[in-house]
Amino acid sequence: MLKIWFVLLALFGGILGGIQAPINSQLGRKIGSLEASFVSFFIGTVFLLLLSTFFGRGNLLQVTHVPKWQLVGGFLGACFVTFVIIAVPKVGVALTIISVIVGQMIISLVIDHFGLFGTTKIVVNYQRVIGVALMLVALFFIYRGTVAVK
Repeated sequence: MLKIWFVLLALFGGILGGIQAPINSQLGRKIGSLEASFVSFFIGTVFLLLLSTFFGRGNLLQVTHVPKWQLVGGFLGACFVTFVIIAVPKVGVALTIISVIVGQMIISLVIDHFGLFGTTKIVVNYQRVIGVALMLVALFFIYRGTVAVK
């Protein structure tokens, strides 16, 4: 039963990401895509600095002792936000978000299957493949619905 709370937390994170996309896109129209990504990450950095300062329980100084590949997440996040900012005005929020989710699902199945990055191995099975296939069908229909409107 505890797992459902983590699923709901992730679902809420997805909702926030869906809201973030058009907000950042509008910011990008006003100040530029790269600049909007910078502002988004800067504000997020300040927010997280405050949270970690007052509520953090870890040791930020240990960052110098982690394997360097573990530091690439910030770069990947910046690319992700920038790509979304660029895509939303061109194809809309729904097509951008379903594309992001399908991409995340495909790579997450690969990561799970091989236990990459220290994750627990979860072998790809037919239910997971069918789930992603249905998401690809959803991507197709949302794409077709978007093209038909434009």
